[in-house]
Amino acid sequence: MEGPNLTAVTEFILLGITNRPELQAPLFLLFLIIYQSSLLGNLGMIILTQVDPRLQTSMYFFLRHLALTDLGYSTAVGPKMLVNFVEDQNTISYYFCATQLAFFLVFIVNELFILSAMPYDHYVAICNPLLYTTFMSQKVCHILVAIPYLYCTFVSLLVTTKIFSSLFCGHNVISYFYCDGLPLLSLLCSDTHEIELIILTLAAFDLISSLLIILVSYLLILGAILRMKSAESRRKAFSTCGSHLTVVTVFYGTLIFMYVQPKSSHSSDTDKVASIFYTLVIPMLNPLIYSLRNKDVKYALQRTWNNVCNIVLGFCKL
Repeated sequence: MEGPNLTAVTEFILLGITNRPELQAPLFLLFLIIYQSSLLGNLGMIILTQVDPRLQTSMYFFLRHLALTDLGYSTAVGPKMLVNFVEDQNTISYYFCATQLAFFLVFIVNELFILSAMPYDHYVAICNPLLYTTFMSQKVCHILVAIPYLYCTFVSLLVTTKIFSSLFCGHNVISYFYCDGLPLLSLLCSDTHEIELIILTLAAFDLISSLLIILVSYLLILGAILRMKSAESRRKAFSTCGSHLTVVTVFYGTLIFMYVQPKSSHSSDTDKVASIFYTLVIPMLNPLIYSLRNKDVKYALQRTWNNVCNIVLGFCKL
């Protein structure tokens, strides 16, 4: 009886989104537009919240880091996926695959904790407005962002190192459009129970803990809003939370749909569609949601646009 093929793997073949040639060009154009929109929207949000003096509060500090994480994991996946549409064979080198997985994990896990830090900021703003600047000082904001980045880097290095320090059997075909942890596990020769347990434990902890923080924060916020006597105060409070609730619903809804449904309901095409949604579509939607639902962001965009136009007109007159 022959043993497993132990040929060293130097590259992987990504099967991509579809193998139908007639769909390659339309899908390339579609995802190019989506990725460019995500790139421009999130870069614009980062720059706007950095330079506009009226957006120098903790709310927009977290929004800037949300845009950074959206930009991070969409860029970890998007450009390589677009290149694969125009290549004859969708290949990715061994080390590039490990790098893609590592960066994707850092940013996608960090998104969970950035989204859970934002409702705490809303809770303080609504329930303790007089102490807002004390509770949400610059030091506190940096701590609330730094700890998730450190934790997510640890998780990413742990999972990536565990997978890529294991032995691949020589099979190098990944039935996905990027290097994700679970598809890579099916290519390993060694026992994968330990790595699967680590991934599932960390994923469950990250998803449940961040979601619990969000739910508890919004229950406290809802209690505070219901105690408000002024209809105008209640309207402002709901407006403060509206954009974040929309983003949380879309993001967590997609993750729960993908990972919580029973195995019998899973299909390769469904998983790919869900993955496309949270790796490319959600990073495009988030800046739109915050710019359309947030008056401060809309006014900041208008002020910035007017300043740019004035500068351009000034140069033209010279």
